[in-house]
Amino acid sequence: MDLRSARLCAAPLLCLASLVSGAERSAGIPPGYQLQYEEKFERQSALHDFVMTDPAAWRWTRTNGITALELFRQSQYQPAVRSPVNIALIAEKSFADFVLEADLMQTSQEYGHRDMCLFFGFQSPTNFYYTHLASAADDHAHNIFIVNGAPRIRIATETTQGVNWGHGQWHKIRLERQLADGSIKVYFDDLTKPIMVAKDKTFGAGYVGFGSFDDTGMAANIRVWAPAVQTKRTEFFRRLN
Repeated sequence: MDLRSARLCAAPLLCLASLVSGAERSAGIPPGYQLQYEEKFERQSALHDFVMTDPAAWRWTRTNGITALELFRQSQYQPAVRSPVNIALIAEKSFADFVLEADLMQTSQEYGHRDMCLFFGFQSPTNFYYTHLASAADDHAHNIFIVNGAPRIRIATETTQGVNWGHGQWHKIRLERQLADGSIKVYFDDLTKPIMVAKDKTFGAGYVGFGSFDDTGMAANIRVWAPAVQTKRTEFFRRLN
């Protein structure tokens, strides 16, 4: 809105709200999507929004002025089928169509499977999707996976050769999902071109979250845009005490 438009506005407070809303809305968010969840981790109590495979593996942290959820060690958790060990889900909120945005930092040493994960469509500890963002791609790394009562299976139809996590570097991540056609898209830093694409309709609405197969890292500035969010009690994993 330019200054001339602002002068013509009959309701200045509404115009101001429109300016603020427009400034905060990310580019490429579909019409009808609203900001359903946002967490900047300004307080340690923000961690109580999450359920985790092992709460003792997670903590609140501040790095160069940025506050975040940190996975700082391996979870004491043994999944029933071959799948990620370190999981933190946004509790009580189930999303169907959505756009998830976050800043991620990987804090492990470099190797081919060095990773962080985004979880979505999460139904139970043995039924969910996740994206595995790794330094190098192979049959078990850097792909979109489904866990459906059996060890994870890759489902991406398009991927890259891997991502460059670097050290001490934050990266902007976006995950998009549409139930109607089953589309899943993952973006890494360049939010105009996906690094992974898949189509799958096995699971509907579910919980979303963060973690790693067996590494460490941080998540900050989380936002989830969606047409709606369902409040649904999370019957698995645990919160921080």
